Amino acid sequence: MQLEQYQEEHYPIAPGNGPGNEESVEHNITNPGYWLTRFMILRLLGLVYAIAFLVAINQVLPLIGSHGLTPVNLYLDRVTAAYGSVAAGFLRLPSLFWFSHSDAAFMILGWTGLLLALLVMAGYANAIIMAMLWVLYMSFVHVGQEWYGYGWEIQLTETGFLAIFLCPLLDMRPFPKRAPPFLIIILFRWLIFRIMFGASLIKLRGDAIWRNATALYYQFETQPIPGPLSRWFHFLPHTWLKAGVWFNHLAELVAPWFVFWPRLARHIAGVVIILFQLNIFLSGNLSFLNVLTVIPALACLDDGFWSRILPRQLVEKAQEASAHAIESKPMHTTAMVITIVIGLLSIRPAINLLSPRQIMNTSFDPLDLVNTYGAFGTVGKERLNVVLEGTMDNDTSDAAHWKPYIYKGLPVLLDQPSPQIAPYQLRLDWQMWFASMSTPNEYPWTLHLVYKLLHNDRDAVGLFAKDPFNGTPPRYIRAILYRYAFAPPGNPQGLWWKRERIDTWLPPMSANDKILLDFLKAEGWNP
Repeated sequence: MQLEQYQEEHYPIAPGNGPGNEESVEHNITNPGYWLTRFMILRLLGLVYAIAFLVAINQVLPLIGSHGLTPVNLYLDRVTAAYGSVAAGFLRLPSLFWFSHSDAAFMILGWTGLLLALLVMAGYANAIIMAMLWVLYMSFVHVGQEWYGYGWEIQLTETGFLAIFLCPLLDMRPFPKRAPPFLIIILFRWLIFRIMFGASLIKLRGDAIWRNATALYYQFETQPIPGPLSRWFHFLPHTWLKAGVWFNHLAELVAPWFVFWPRLARHIAGVVIILFQLNIFLSGNLSFLNVLTVIPALACLDDGFWSRILPRQLVEKAQEASAHAIESKPMHTTAMVITIVIGLLSIRPAINLLSPRQIMNTSFDPLDLVNTYGAFGTVGKERLNVVLEGTMDNDTSDAAHWKPYIYKGLPVLLDQPSPQIAPYQLRLDWQMWFASMSTPNEYPWTLHLVYKLLHNDRDAVGLFAKDPFNGTPPRYIRAILYRYAFAPPGNPQGLWWKRERIDTWLPPMSANDKILLDFLKAEGWNP
């Protein structure tokens, strides 16, 4: 990099041009750096971490705790057996929970992560804090099993790792005197390129309805957890929905190529990607994925952009830090080393992008440093839902009085509007959406869930919106597979959904059902 470019990127305000100086402001706009960009990236990443750890605090024990649906001790035992030793298992799936995976350990690490994330949100971050957040969250991901098997989990670990090297080692101030290393900004742009371009290719290769622009005829209705605006989007004119697909291709297929271009093209690309993520956020509940994806897109925007839209007081603080910047050779040397490492680890993900057998949401290294991403390579054309139902009657026929367990996000009641859940995530609801397209044999933990509901297990019942039996264990539980569809707005009955019964997904079972008890023992879930 030439000296002039380096100075423009890292020291946009000449010494002596203090805050409030008009010459300083003009210089900042024409020769921008990334002080405000770093500020925005870290604050938003702190928010995502806070949400992710809050989800863990609320749900990790019912899911993978000592009495969870898939207890972590059994999982670590299987990993140890598969790799031959605890040490080999740790090297393949690094996690602090190898040292202790008690329920107390889960809560201590979850609350520690939340508090550190809130500190970052408040504007105080350094490399040590960001490294702690990365290690803590990776520890949850690597023992989370299917509950943490989503692309945004490894995307958060990759994003969090890069953020470590944006910060000074010790200085926690919102605007430290050390400039953000430009090479790390480039790595964030490489990340958003892979996220967006990979998502585009998986769609174009995976399903003809993305190529003929009809995917949005179905996507809003059949997505995992629809949101309050999903029905409105679903009933838009088909011309608009086709235009939405073309906007999808613009943001995922075209815009990524401009994230490395000069300022104007790069700014436009960044704004297009951010607006696209905002649109997806409004149209459904995809956990914190869309907020997380905005973070690397922010690296397309420099301080010249932020100077025009952020409060002047904030801009002046960044200018003051820039004016008194201290060059940190260790930071830049570290950034160069990390860039080389990421470059080497990017070879396999890059080959995957070009492969006709492209895979998505996969890590290629034990630390999840460089991954491959993608979503909705295929779009379902009908919405299937498994609804768990219980009864107090001594009768297992349809004539019995069956009461449904109401999910917190998935539709059950026909007059129940879709709630706003994102950026929070309901991990049981997501897995039940997947299960509805499969069988209990592929989701054996659903039988463990039934057993727990038959005993009115507090943690299991707490995964639902409410207890239909008010603390009394039901006599029988079954699971029915339904086909759901949006009811047209303004229908006379005031319904949000309509549905039809397809089949019995799980037959009625009682607490002393021998087949159920034998299955649980075989799985190691001793009743």
